[in-house]
Amino acid sequence: MSPRAVDIIRTEHRSLASVLQTLQYLARCIRDQGSAPDYELLRLIVDYIEGFQQRFHHPKEDEHLFRAVHARSRAGDTVLAELEAQHAEGDGWIRNLRDAIHRLQASGGKGATDFAKAVDTYADFHWHHMRLEEDELMPLAQRVLSEEDWREIDAAFTANDDPMFGKAPREEFAALFKLIVGQAPAPIGYRGGKQS
Repeated sequence: MSPRAVDIIRTEHRSLASVLQTLQYLARCIRDQGSAPDYELLRLIVDYIEGFQQRFHHPKEDEHLFRAVHARSRAGDTVLAELEAQHAEGDGWIRNLRDAIHRLQASGGKGATDFAKAVDTYADFHWHHMRLEEDELMPLAQRVLSEEDWREIDAAFTANDDPMFGKAPREEFAALFKLIVGQAPAPIGYRGGKQS
């Protein structure tokens, strides 16, 4: 049975992955089918990625999981250094996505190829980051951390209200996720169809 924090991290990764897949799908529709860009939806998606990942998900990993693994073992130093560097680069990646949306809009939708490339570049970075955490760091953490370590980490990841992140952040991000799905076209969302 895996620690609760590991299950939460994997669930959060799946949520982030589904939002990224939505962004990639929209970028491909704009590039390949000439679909009119929904700039509000594109910005909502980037807001979700930035808010959830940069201000909620990554800080808890850095402060609790990464710190505990650092304290217990040197075996993870290389992977932790890479993950921490990727977390630090996150704001730059988000800026790139926002700039790509701005350039797409400024070009009247003619920059669709460049936009799709920027989205795919970010998605590739994110998939690599998730795989590194799930395939290398989490198995190491499960080998080296004590039950007491996991109790503290689990408590941090299961806390729904944290003054640093605002009132009930999980519920706020769930609402934003629902808004994205509601505005995204089928087959990835339910705009134009019925909500199940």
